Amino acid sequence: MSDMTARHLPDRLQSPAARLLQSWELLLLGLAIAIFIANSLASPYFLNAWNLSDATFNFTEKAMIAFAMALLIIAGEIDLSVAAIIALVSTAMGAAAAAGAGTPLLVLIGLGTGLACGAFNGLLVTRLGLPSIVVTIGTMSLFRGVSFIILGDGAYRSYPPEFAYFGQGYVGWVISFEFVLFGLCALAYYVLLHRTNFGRSVFAIGNNATAAQFSGIRVGRVKFMLFLLTGLMSGVAAICLTSRLGSTRPSIASGWELEVVTMVVLGGVSILGGSGSIPGVVIAAFVMGLVTFGLGLLNVPGIVMSIFIGLMLISVIAVPRLWRMWRG
Repeated sequence: MSDMTARHLPDRLQSPAARLLQSWELLLLGLAIAIFIANSLASPYFLNAWNLSDATFNFTEKAMIAFAMALLIIAGEIDLSVAAIIALVSTAMGAAAAAGAGTPLLVLIGLGTGLACGAFNGLLVTRLGLPSIVVTIGTMSLFRGVSFIILGDGAYRSYPPEFAYFGQGYVGWVISFEFVLFGLCALAYYVLLHRTNFGRSVFAIGNNATAAQFSGIRVGRVKFMLFLLTGLMSGVAAICLTSRLGSTRPSIASGWELEVVTMVVLGGVSILGGSGSIPGVVIAAFVMGLVTFGLGLLNVPGIVMSIFIGLMLISVIAVPRLWRMWRG
C-alpha cells in the first residue's frame, strides 16, 4: 500500500527536492553542462575567456525578448512580430542618428518605438478580440515593410561613438554590458512572474481566461501590459543589437522570432499556456547560445544552424506528448 501511495503521490505533495530532481530545468541544466564539455573537447579555442564572453552575444539579446515572450505565451498569447519590431526600432534610431540625435535621445526613441509597436499589437488583440498569432503575423510584415520602404538597399551607419557601449562595452574584465543587462532582466522577470500578484494573474489567465475574468482579474489589461513588455524588450534588444553591429539594415534580426519562441518553449513554457518558469528560459538561453557558438567554432554553415533550431522547436513540443502517449 505504501509503495502504491509513493508511486502515485501528487506533485504538490512531494518534497521540494523530489520535485527538483524531476524538473525540466534540471534536465536542461544537465544538457547545458554536457554541451559545454562537448564544445571544450571539440575546439581548443572554446575555453578562452574572451571567446566565452563573446559566446554570450549569441543569446543575450534574444533572451531579453524571450523573458517577456514567456509571460505572453504563459497567458495564452504569442507575438511573432518581435524581430520586425527590432528592424523598425533600429530604423527609427538610424534616422534620428542621421539627423544628429545624441545617445540619450536614441535610447528614448528605441524604447518608445518598441512600446508603440507593442501597444499597437496589444490594442488589436485586447480591444478588437483578434487572434494574436494572426495579428502579429500581419504586423511582422507591416513593421519590417516600413523599414524596407525607408531604407531600401541602404543602411544607416552614422551612430555616435558613445552609442557603441550598449553592444560592445564591458563591465569589469571580460563581462559584457549586454550580459549584465541580461542578468538584471532575468532577475526582474523572475520576481515579476513568480513573486507578484501580476505573475499569478498571468498563470491564472493562461490556465482559464474565463475563470480568471470572473475571479476579478482584468484579463484584457494584463494581456495588453504583456504586449507592451514584449515591445519594450524588443526595443531594448534593438538598441543592443544596433549598437553591436554599428549599422542598420531592414533585414536586421531576420528570423529571430523563431529563435525566441524556441528558447521559450525549450525553457519549459507550455505553448498552450498556463505553465512555465523564468529559470527554465535562462537555462534554455545558455543551451542555445552554447550550441550555436560551438557550431560556429566548427565552421558549421548558418543554414545548418537554422535547421537545427527548427528541429529543436519541433522536438521540445513533440517529445513530452510522445512521452505521455508511451506512459499512458
